[in-house]
Amino acid sequence: MPNYTHKGTPYPELFDRVVEQAKAAEAAGFDLVTVMDHFYQIRGIGPATDPMLEAYTTLGALAASTSRVKLGTLVTGVTYRNPAILAKQVTTLDVISKGRAVFGIGAAWNDEEHMGYGIEFPPIGKRMDRLDEALTIAKLMFTQDRPSFEGAYYRIDRALNVPRPIQPGGPKILIGGTGERRTLRLLAQHGDIGHWFGGEIEELQRKKQIFYEHCEAVKRDPAEVQLTLGVPLVLVENETDGKAILDRLTPERRAIARVATVPQAAEQIAKYMDAGFTGFTLNNNIYGTPESIALAGELIKVVNKVHASA
Repeated sequence: MPNYTHKGTPYPELFDRVVEQAKAAEAAGFDLVTVMDHFYQIRGIGPATDPMLEAYTTLGALAASTSRVKLGTLVTGVTYRNPAILAKQVTTLDVISKGRAVFGIGAAWNDEEHMGYGIEFPPIGKRMDRLDEALTIAKLMFTQDRPSFEGAYYRIDRALNVPRPIQPGGPKILIGGTGERRTLRLLAQHGDIGHWFGGEIEELQRKKQIFYEHCEAVKRDPAEVQLTLGVPLVLVENETDGKAILDRLTPERRAIARVATVPQAAEQIAKYMDAGFTGFTLNNNIYGTPESIALAGELIKVVNKVHASA
């Protein structure tokens, strides 16, 4: 759910729409509901001045409003929070949700909000170094009673994380991004889920082969990591309905969006699944009503039925 802008919805009712969408997603059969961890709206979704809710406050409230879906960020920028505090936040979400938290994290990219909030925005290489240390600290705090760690950027000293996460071993770690030299290696070392963006099958296969090579280098079975994709599908009852939805999207998103009926979308998803991708995200800037989320639920049913019979 990257979008909190809904025509005709005043700010006091904004979170009611968030809850409505999360509940609709749960009813439709989604496994995971995520929010962005940003402080400004991002380009591609809307202007920076659009409303943006703080991620972990929102997730905690959604945990009390849902019962089945996993909850997490897609994804938290490593620069935004001390990693030990972030691990504590995610653990708290896991406790509140009774074991439904996912720990989403990446290297951060939105320089505008860093500047606005006075957050340091180092070059990408140093952000990747921080990401490596943050992942190490999170895993330690999820799995050990009093862990210590000292890196170049972060340290913990017999850190307490009580209560412990509900999920054995802690929440699954979702790493966003496809940087070939560092991000995919960190996914091989630390991640349980990788989130990429949909594209040409051949390019995705090339990226996947690089990921496999990183797995081999760190002695990790790639089958232990679920690869997921954000797919720019615009589901419609019939193709003539697609224009109104496309007209609401930013030019950047409109350029990559694909209008499809449920059977057409299922065919596209099947191609990605054949290529080894087993999770897919859809965004609420397209699916912003219970009716459109229910239509996505029809796609889930078709894909699950085909997958079960394969």
